[in-house]
Amino acid sequence: AEFDHFIKLRDRLTALGVNPYDAMEPYTATFENFHGRTTPADYLEGLVKMYVGDGLAADFYREIASYLDPETRELVVETMSGTSHSDFVVEQVRSAIAADHRIGGRLALWGRRLMGEALSQAQTLVAQRDALSIVIVGGDETPGMDLAAIGRMFTRITEAHTERMARLGLDA
Repeated sequence: AEFDHFIKLRDRLTALGVNPYDAMEPYTATFENFHGRTTPADYLEGLVKMYVGDGLAADFYREIASYLDPETRELVVETMSGTSHSDFVVEQVRSAIAADHRIGGRLALWGRRLMGEALSQAQTLVAQRDALSIVIVGGDETPGMDLAAIGRMFTRITEAHTERMARLGLDA
């Protein structure tokens, strides 16, 4: 499913006359920084990172998609749809917490750390990439969000993260 999503996005960029690999290259360091700062210590942290990280990315992309042309927006929303793996993660994490309640506190801290790091990297990315900034806040001829709208966007992303953590049993 993920590879199919990649193919669709790659093909859309190509249709727009953009080399997808060149387009993504400037963002590589940000993703490497995020992953370097959030290396899981064990299997459960890895599961939480996958679940939380995928969710945060999907939330952010859906928010940004509202500022894209209709065809690209539809494709982005479609590719951010779940791939049915989340039930497995929720079951594994909840079972581990049931077996040892101390795991819940550790994983809850881990989930908050992931959120904080993701927000930090997103802010850095927007500050460093004019094209992304224009999508979010607008440009000379492009409407975008004002500061209040940006704040509401991050509030929605944070609320969705809180809901994901609760599904994992990590809301305490």
